[in-house]
This record gives sequence, C-alpha cells and structure tokens, in this order.
Amino acid sequence: MKGVIWVNRRCYTEWMAALNTCPDHGAVIRGLEDFYRRYNRREFVHPDPLEFLYRYKNAGDREVVGLIAASFAYGNVKAILSCVQKILGPMGASPREFIISVNDRAMGKLYPGFKYRFTGESDLLAFIAGIRRALKEYGTLQECMLAGCRPEDETVAPAIRHFIERVFGANRPKTLIPDPDAKSAFKRLNLYFRWMARKDNVDPGGWSSVSPSKLIIPLDTHMHKMSMELGLTKRKQAGMKTALEITGVFAAFCPEDPVRYDFAITRPGIQKNQELFRQLRKCVAG
Repeated sequence: MKGVIWVNRRCYTEWMAALNTCPDHGAVIRGLEDFYRRYNRREFVHPDPLEFLYRYKNAGDREVVGLIAASFAYGNVKAILSCVQKILGPMGASPREFIISVNDRAMGKLYPGFKYRFTGESDLLAFIAGIRRALKEYGTLQECMLAGCRPEDETVAPAIRHFIERVFGANRPKTLIPDPDAKSAFKRLNLYFRWMARKDNVDPGGWSSVSPSKLIIPLDTHMHKMSMELGLTKRKQAGMKTALEITGVFAAFCPEDPVRYDFAITRPGIQKNQELFRQLRKCVAG
C-alpha cells in the first residue's frame, strides 16, 4: 500500500481520501476478507479466555464472565484459563445472579488466599464488588458503559474512563484495571468490548446497543508486532495513540466494524505460526 499516509482515526476523512487513490485498495480489502473468512472461526479460538463466554446463553451472565475473563487475560494462556475457571467455578450457572446475591463477607470465604501473578485476594474481591455495584446501579454492565458514551464520540475511548470510574471508583484493583488517566491502550477492556459488541463466528455478542463502529483495536504485543510488520503503524510504544492509529487504518477498510480483523490477524502470533503469518502478509500485500 505504498503512498498511503497512515494517520489516526481523528484524520479518518483525510486517510480515506488518500486510500482511495491507492490502486491496490480493492486487493487489500479482498485479502483481509479472505484471511478473515479462513481464520475467524471457533476452531482457532482455543486456547483463549474468550471460550468461557460460549458457556452462557444469557447476555447478562456473558457480560459478567467476559469482564472477568478479559481482565485476567495477562500472563501465560494456560495459567489464565486455569485462573478464570477457579473464579467462575463457585459462581454456578449464573455468575450475574451469584455476584448480586453474595455479599463481600461470604465472597471472601469462597476465595481464601486467592493468588494469580500480581493479583491477590483483596484485588479479586474489590473487582467483584465493583461489578456488583455497577449491576445494582445500572442493571447491566452495558448500560454502565453506555452512560459514558456520547453520539459525537468517534470511539469508545471516552467511555473507558467512565466505565472504570463507575464500576471500580477508588477501589480500582490496579493489577486488573489500568489507571484511566494513563496512556494505556486498555487492551483488556477493549478486548472485552469487542467480545460483547460484536457478533460473528468468534465474538458472541450480547451488547446490542453498543456500536461496533466505535470499538478500538485491543492492542496487545501480537497485534502491535503484526501491525508494525505489515506497515499499519510505525509507533514503537503500544499506547492508546498507537491503538487509535491502527484502528483508523482498519476503519478505512471497514468503518462500520474496524476491529473486524483483530482475531484473525492475531492468530499467527498467538499460535506462533510463521506459515500463517506468511499467508497473512500475502493476503494484505495488495
């Protein structure tokens, strides 16, 4: 895609104009769509904490499980899956009802001495207490998120701060939820929003009122590395500016769903599959 000027989403109109002058525009889109069709499938999900969401048909349970699974998605993937299972185990068939009905004291007896990497028992209990508070105040986590959204917002970035503040407040578990004032890409929260706001063969959905057009790429090390190798960004720091820049690139291809290709594009890195990466590079070479 030589000659295309990479800019962030604020410059979407200018970026789109530049892209339309690129002769291989159509070929790139076809390549991305081909890769999406081949690899955006459930058979490529495992091992991924996303698979926990498939257990729950009720959107209320799924949004709770999604926030737990995404927030603990740091470290070795096998350890992540084991940790999330330990948390969900005592919650039974309806994690939402469990969290609403079980008080802090009783909750503490269910997770004595909990430890996962940097996250201890007090962090977990504060995390669950925050979810309970948000559910009681807003009814659903979707409504809590929407309360921070404005029609004029280009992305969910402003809503992230509101969501963190309303769910966790001063008791924010720092190992699970980044400081809303930080320059973080908020990878885990953006991953959670993707799972809930999109619905396809991989993402189960459940948030019908949150527009996928406002989602931000969940910028982890795999997406950052792929984006740099594919020329989607030159930024070396994986912060929010980089996430918005990469999102802007994909928004020019698919403005109604800019994170559409996220799952497929991260498969080569997650699965450590060089052949898969060569196929991806071939698809987007134009």
